[in-house]
Amino acid sequence: MSKIKTAFFCQNCGYETAKWTGKCPSCNQWNTFVEEKVQKDVPLRQQEWKTDSPKAPKVVNLDAVEGLEERRWLTPDAELNRVLGGGIVAGSLVLVGGEPGIGKSTLFLQNALLLKGIKTLYISGEESEQQIKMRADRLKIRNDQFYLLTETSTQVIFQEIKKLEPQLVIIDSIQTLQSPLIESAPGSVSQIRETAAEMQRFAKETNTPVFLIGHITKDGSIAGPKILEHMVDTVLQFEGDQHYAYRILRTIKNRFGSTAELGIYEMSGEGLRQVSNPSEILISQRDDLLSGVAIASTIEGLRPMLVEVQALVTQSVYGTPQRTATGFDLRRLQMLLAVLEKRGGFHFGVKDVFLNIAGGIRVEDPSIDLAVLCALLSSYEDTGVSHKYCFAGEVGLSGEIRAVNRVEQRIAEAEKLGFDKIFISKYHKKGLDFSKLNIEVVPLGRVEEVYRFLF
Repeated sequence: MSKIKTAFFCQNCGYETAKWTGKCPSCNQWNTFVEEKVQKDVPLRQQEWKTDSPKAPKVVNLDAVEGLEERRWLTPDAELNRVLGGGIVAGSLVLVGGEPGIGKSTLFLQNALLLKGIKTLYISGEESEQQIKMRADRLKIRNDQFYLLTETSTQVIFQEIKKLEPQLVIIDSIQTLQSPLIESAPGSVSQIRETAAEMQRFAKETNTPVFLIGHITKDGSIAGPKILEHMVDTVLQFEGDQHYAYRILRTIKNRFGSTAELGIYEMSGEGLRQVSNPSEILISQRDDLLSGVAIASTIEGLRPMLVEVQALVTQSVYGTPQRTATGFDLRRLQMLLAVLEKRGGFHFGVKDVFLNIAGGIRVEDPSIDLAVLCALLSSYEDTGVSHKYCFAGEVGLSGEIRAVNRVEQRIAEAEKLGFDKIFISKYHKKGLDFSKLNIEVVPLGRVEEVYRFLF
């Protein structure tokens, strides 16, 4: 007879304790413990997907282990292939997080339907079969190897998997699954940990890739214990502003590829469309000269992109000036304003400053500093910067324009889109030949030089 008792689990890291405590001794977070029922002394049982008895574990020498060739499936979605590091890896466990309504289910339903010749099982604990059918009809894609299962019990799910033997499994979502081994409600810390562990064992032992779609909390992190992100092979974040059509699929963790990659999509009435050249849509095609606008040449993953930086500097009407940034780090904006105050003599301390990266995307690349600085100065002076100028440089605390990586790719992207000049740091390595380019490269050393050149 199994014994049922209660325990307290940390919602942040999954730490278990017999009694409630205010501060978690594992992750040092406050007020994160919740009480849940746990079932102890559950006998080990044969997993539903297995057809033979498990092998007894034994110690082996590393040199005696047979190598396994890494098999990847290339999907019709080039953006997803890029983010995963070159396609779907056999036996991988991928966790995908994102805000409600951002398009997670649409993205993976669309990709599953596009995978011809691969038997795919789509498991939903949130939508009915009719709702998924309606979504598929809107996508206008048909696939006779695509199967649906609306179930939340992992025991039933694995029984159906054993019958169907799918090559790919997609679960929407991990927070709705429930293991019969745990008595707590779906979505609880112990349920998420146990169901994810069962999916991990299934993926590794059958060499079947599994995608887990997950919810996020109000601070943007994936709901559930932090151990969930450690258990999976890859963590993807699907983000974007619901008021814009563009979505970004970003890699947070990847055991099989780079974590610097991202994919860009455009949401339409017929699903998500891949954006192969984001620079053309992220900068506005305008002929008039507007103040407070500058174009930055940035790198996201391995991809060069041009983005539009918009700034508005106005006289403050409050005692404390406002500082607002959308798509850019607010602390870095405050640093750039301090540099302009100290090194350039500009009086931003009595100004309200608003900064926006057009298109609803967020940029972490420090090479955008120079474009931000130019947009701020342009709005401050109410003088426009030519829309044929592009900027790529990091700004240091002493006011110097620092060199950035892969400047040749940034210049090539600006040249391809027809820009006349690109402003970079003069401290780039010697030996770079810009004489054969159809774009003028302007090297700058300090923020004062930027102001003198443009204004």
